[in-house]
Formats: sequence, structure tokens, C-alpha cells
Amino acid sequence: MKSRIVIPQVAPEAYNAMLGLEKYIASTSLTPVHKELIKIRASQINGCAYCIKMHTADARKYGVTEERIYLLSAWREADFYSDEEKAILALTEEITLISNHVSEEVYQNAAQLFDEKYLAEIILAIITINAWNRIGIATGMRAE
Repeated sequence: MKSRIVIPQVAPEAYNAMLGLEKYIASTSLTPVHKELIKIRASQINGCAYCIKMHTADARKYGVTEERIYLLSAWREADFYSDEEKAILALTEEITLISNHVSEEVYQNAAQLFDEKYLAEIILAIITINAWNRIGIATGMRAE
């Protein structure tokens, strides 16, 4: 693959804005496990190997087992995720695949499990990792 632009070098202001959003996500009340499940699942859907590698390593640091990481792409068929995690994963999938919109059922299920602030933080975390995935994929970042 030919070399592509490096966003932090070419558009440092924009990159710093993204880092600001990431800093906000880091400061939220989202649990580290919830954050990593969001990041891994969105990255799997988007096919961002760079982010999958980074966030599976981070998830392990927070105690997420190999089994839960391996089964994440088939979470509906696995009994390793709590109701809250399932709601987060469903919302992650629908926001990541936004052209299908976010169904009322998925949204209301999450809204019943989380207060408004936590739900807003979940949504913003999903949006943020999707932006990072698009930067990584568009600029040819590779898992090494």
C-alpha cells in the first residue's frame, strides 16, 4: 500500500479536536469494560484491524477474558454478557450501521437500563470510536 497522509501532521487542529473528544470519553462514568466492548465491537464491524488490536489488548488489561473477546462478534449467541452489555452491544451495532437507523426497541431497551447521562456517554463513545475507525481505515493504519 502506498503511503497515505498522517492526520496529526497534516491537520493537527482536527486531530487535537478528536483527542479532546477521546479525553472526554475517558473522563465519563462509563466503566472501562463498557468502553472497550464498544470500541472492539464497532471496530470489528468497521474492519479496523489497528483499533481491534489496540482495544482487545486494553480490554485484557481491564480483566476481560479471552473467551469474552473471542465471542464478541457473536454476542447474541453467547451467555457471557450481562443485560447491560447486550444493550450496549446492540446500540453499538445499530449506531455503527447507522444507515439502518437505530430502532426504537434497541434504544428503549438501553434507556430502561441506563440513566440519561450514562446513555449519552454510551452514544458518544460509540460515535467516537466510529470516527477513529474511519480515520484509521482511510489513512491506511495497519495492525502490526
